[in-house]
Amino acid sequence: MKTNTKTYVVLGLFLIAFALPSTAQTRKRTATKTTTTKTTTVTKTPGRVSSKKVQYRTPTKKVVSVRTVPNKTVVKHNGQNYYYSNNKYYTASRGRYIAIAPKVGFRINTLPTDYARVRYNNNIYFNFGGSFYVEANSGYEVVDPEIGTVVSELPDGHEKVTIDGLTYYEYSNILYEKIQVNGSRAYEVVGIIDMEY
Repeated sequence: MKTNTKTYVVLGLFLIAFALPSTAQTRKRTATKTTTTKTTTVTKTPGRVSSKKVQYRTPTKKVVSVRTVPNKTVVKHNGQNYYYSNNKYYTASRGRYIAIAPKVGFRINTLPTDYARVRYNNNIYFNFGGSFYVEANSGYEVVDPEIGTVVSELPDGHEKVTIDGLTYYEYSNILYEKIQVNGSRAYEVVGIIDMEY
């Protein structure tokens, strides 16, 4: 009987040992969850920008002047005389004439011959030399283009500028960004520089 009791006790302990997992042999399973976060960078369109935020790559622009302007027409704008000849505007300075981009509000009777017609939203612009004209009072007036307007090339005299670490192209206070349209390079108007002195 002692042998049977010992056998039952040993057998019972054996069963208990196998039934209960020991801490040395237990491996705790942990589920690992992986989360993937997608970050997208949204470039903010500059819109209207203070001239104080604009950094030009070339600190000073070369100014070209001429002694005479043939067949000039005087254009008065904001109480100041400007001169229009050969599809260019000039301002007088120290007995010479300096070519300038026409300011918003300048008016001419006929468009230069090599203008490009640009449509955006419901507007039709006439782009010549980086200036945007619209029909106004039986003539044409220089205006700021709408943001989003696209042109196929930049005007001569454009400059590279940096605003908040991003590079743009500027001409006559209009900011452009290089884009692709149907596999071809183009330039989109993304902002206007407000001059602050």
